Amino acid sequence: MIYLDNNATTQIDSRVAEHLAQILGQRQVNPASQHAAGRIARSTVEDARDWLLKLCKARTKGMQSDSAVFTSGGTESNNLALCGLAAKRTGCIVVSAIEHPSILATAQSLQHQGREVRYLPCKSSGQIDLEPLREWIARGEPIALVSLMLANNETGVLQPVSELAALCKSACVPVHTDAVQAFGKIPVDFDALDVQVMTLTAHKFHGPVGVGGLLVRHSTQLEPMFFGGFQQASLRPGTESPALASSFAFATELAVMEQPDRYARMLRCRELLESSLLSEIPDAVVVGALAPRLPHTTSLSFPGLDRQLLQLALDREGIACGTGSACASGSSQPSHVLQAMGLGKPIVQGAIRLSLSWETSEEQVLEASERITRVVHRLRTKH
Repeated sequence: MIYLDNNATTQIDSRVAEHLAQILGQRQVNPASQHAAGRIARSTVEDARDWLLKLCKARTKGMQSDSAVFTSGGTESNNLALCGLAAKRTGCIVVSAIEHPSILATAQSLQHQGREVRYLPCKSSGQIDLEPLREWIARGEPIALVSLMLANNETGVLQPVSELAALCKSACVPVHTDAVQAFGKIPVDFDALDVQVMTLTAHKFHGPVGVGGLLVRHSTQLEPMFFGGFQQASLRPGTESPALASSFAFATELAVMEQPDRYARMLRCRELLESSLLSEIPDAVVVGALAPRLPHTTSLSFPGLDRQLLQLALDREGIACGTGSACASGSSQPSHVLQAMGLGKPIVQGAIRLSLSWETSEEQVLEASERITRVVHRLRTKH
């Protein structure tokens, strides 16, 4: 099997797995307990929190220090960001049309509760158009919050988050960014982005599944979604896992330290994959090719083919790939991202997502290209 579905989840780094096993082997107890064993567990969690904040370039000292909330992953962090910010503010909620399902579904839930939701449109390049937001702010319309992902999970196209944050700052509108796909692939500086909240999750950069985080700018007020405990300033009550928190921070350290080398390796392999496929299948389309993209993600369309049939055929050939967000897998609906870009039906219907990792080799890429080419030609011959 050649694994090219790393945007769904990366396989855990063996070093992180060893770290996780080491902490689990210490048999740490509840970090909320007041006895000595509990204090040891509390120290592990708080060290991990401080470690994570520093690695993400958040402020960790003085009255202006930022905070990090450990969650179960990106979906919970996104829910907490939107619901937590919206509860404290009046006005409409603004999200982009190409957000992850965990953002779009949360926005729709808030809409059902009576909140107005507005969607920023997407250009054909794959980048969001900020002009509508600029007009709303110029007119002084009340906006509760804006959420824009740092990079799209289907196309890899980078989004203008810093520009949006600067625009919103003048109107005192808080900004959330979902950095789940971008972190570990490109440099991510929480302080420099100047957003109020940012989502991360460990399993997108070779950490363990089941732990994520929400970075929160100092003085930013959130309302909790869960109740029944005082943990994490009552923002996310429930017993924290010292092993998961520490392994999350360790995976983050590896991702930050090795990011330049990982970037170069993934970009080289992605370009090799795209050029190999395009040379054999000239009418294939690389979605978002002209926009700045993550180094490891390619959305490839083979017009005339059905994406789900293609994915199944590739699976039988030993290629693991996706057709969009893993959280929407199994859906027969075409990609909302590609539709928002205004792409034609043949391109939308024939698109799959191939996502590499720093562990993907050039040999695997060339072998994958051969298998994909063979499958595409076979399916087209049948039709």
